[in-house]
This record gives sequence, C-alpha cells and structure tokens, in this order.
Amino acid sequence: MQITILDGYTLNPGDLSWAELEKLGDCTIYERTPNDEIVDRAAHAQVVLTNKTPLARETLARLPHLKYIGVLATGYNIVDVAAARERGIAVANVPGYASQSVAQSVFAHLLNLALHVAQHGQSVSAGKWSKCEDFCFWDYPLVELSGLTLGIVGFGQIGRAVANVALAFGMKVIACDTAVSAPPPNVRMVALEELFRQSDVVSLHCPLTPQTERLVNARRLSWMKPTAYLINTSRGPLVDEKALADALAAGRLAGAGLDVLSVEPPPADHPLLGVKNCCLTPHIAWATAGARKRLLDAAVENVRAFLAGMPQNVVN
Repeated sequence: MQITILDGYTLNPGDLSWAELEKLGDCTIYERTPNDEIVDRAAHAQVVLTNKTPLARETLARLPHLKYIGVLATGYNIVDVAAARERGIAVANVPGYASQSVAQSVFAHLLNLALHVAQHGQSVSAGKWSKCEDFCFWDYPLVELSGLTLGIVGFGQIGRAVANVALAFGMKVIACDTAVSAPPPNVRMVALEELFRQSDVVSLHCPLTPQTERLVNARRLSWMKPTAYLINTSRGPLVDEKALADALAAGRLAGAGLDVLSVEPPPADHPLLGVKNCCLTPHIAWATAGARKRLLDAAVENVRAFLAGMPQNVVN
C-alpha cells in the first residue's frame, strides 16, 4: 500500500511521530507540495493525506490508483468531494480533535480585546507604569465579560465548547444553527439577525459552504452594536474582509480577533493588516501540541479503518 502525505509539515514539524502510519504501508512524506507537483508525487498512491494541498477534479482524474483521501483537518473544502465520489474515492476528515484548543483561542482573542493585555504589557516595558503618579494606569478601556451576550454562529462541537467557557465567565449565550433542535440549558437558539443585533460578541463556528461564504457582510455588520466584537476562528471566507475593515476604521465595531483569513498567508495589501482594534493571528487555533497529536492519531485510525474495510468519518 503506497501512502503519500502531500503537506505534513504543519501537522508535524518534527515534534510528533509518523511511526504508526508507516506501519500501514510504504509512506512517502512531503513537507509541502506545490500544485504543479501533486500529480507526480501522488501518481502511484492508493492513499493520499492532505491538509491544505488542493485535490481538484482535474487532479483526481490523473490519479488512477487513488482509493482514499485523508484530510488532515476537519474542514474538507480543499477536496472536490463530488468528483471523488464519482471515482469511488473515499474522503475522510478528522472532526472534533481541536474543539478545546479552538475554544481557548476564541477566549485568547476575546480577552485580548477586552483587556488589551499585550498593549498594556508593552506600555509597562516602555516605562509608562514607572512614570505613573498612581499605583495603576490603563491606556485602553477595560471590559468585563460577565453579563455580556455571546452569539455563536454554528453550534457543533467547537461552538458548544466555546459556550461552556462563556458560561463559566458568566456570559449569556445565544446561538444560531438550523440543525440544532435541542440546545443545552442556558443556551438560547435564535435567528441569525437577532444574534447579530443582540450579541456583544459574535463568534463564528460554521463550515464554509456556498451559503456561508461572506456570511459576515456589510449588511450584517451594520446590525451589530458599535461596542461589539467579532471573533473568527473558523474559515476566513466567512467574512467580507473589506467590509469588516471599513466598519472597524469607522468605529462602527469595537474590535475583531481573527485567526483565519480568506487568503493565507495574507498579501501585503490585505485590507485588515494594520487596522485599528483588529488582532490577526496566523491560523494557530488548531495547532496546540495536544490537538495536533489527536489529529495525527485520528488520521491514522481513519486509514487503518479504511484498510480494514470499515471506513469511518467519510464525508462523501
């Protein structure tokens, strides 16, 4: 069995082991694969694992031996799943491996916006506290989370993990997800417009689909309170980034924390770079050591199950 990993570096930059996967077949591991080398590198593979290297219809048509695609992530929009289904190729993802890590990242962003910890730390390093006449000072407003309303768009495993943390902070939680009919106690399901209008914080946790692309647009941003924050740790294209930049620059929104962008890494002229009250992190919410270990273990189990004739986590 020939197994090819097209872009293994982000999952495993050297602190994890491929040994369990290597027991399942003849493994070839590439740190990164340019698009024009995908076919050559995967030409003889029955199993291909990919994180962000795209497998389009045209590419799949040139891989006659391919039987299984393992996505090293939860989102699988980088694979043409319809084309894979037509060719009898199973596509499996890894759900749930990073729920707690992503929830942690959501609150890292939210606490940064509420308390400006990094900026205040820089002020101390710059000597402002030493020169202060009082025992304390602050350069930015300080916001208490208790009593604020968190609106969660998409109430799957990650959304629920975020809700649990929010409730521990004393926040009120509302959510929008048409697939959820029985929310847990202390979470109220609402329509999307009500969520945007009522929330002090909107956090995105829905998949990227044609229906959710640019879900957060100028119109919906106009529904938000000028004191509200937007957090996106899901998928960059959920947000119209130019509209968000305009809202922040005009003071129509208090702040935003984003771990994902529509183009990654962003070009130098990206509209959100350098925008006031906008903190961007480089797509790291999923990448704690614990989450990556769970991801690798689950990906191996997916391959093992497929080889045993009992495929799991198949999305097509």
